[in-house]
Amino acid sequence: MRDEDRVRILHMIDAAEAVAQFIDGRSRDDLDQDRMLLFSLVHAIEILGEAANKLSLDARTAAPQVPWGAIVAMRNRLIHGYFDIDTTIVWKTASVEVPELLPLLRTLAGRNT
Repeated sequence: MRDEDRVRILHMIDAAEAVAQFIDGRSRDDLDQDRMLLFSLVHAIEILGEAANKLSLDARTAAPQVPWGAIVAMRNRLIHGYFDIDTTIVWKTASVEVPELLPLLRTLAGRNT
């Protein structure tokens, strides 16, 4: 893996770990009540998508088990549709999809912790 790609994967891991920290001990209802939580999750998910978008085609092709297109599409939706964010989708992304993604990213980076 190219050094630049590894750095991007590490950025994705950092953002995914931040998502996990942000929702730890929180519930779906908290997302509707806590604007800072929403903004934090949205920003971390945007970082995931931006880093994924910057990966080389070789890196993405080498890891077809990672839903690269969906990650980038989510980032684009949040960035360009910031005025109409569906909090149910943000919560599902943060509580289900990002935790499923994290082990894949760690494996790609050679960090199985």
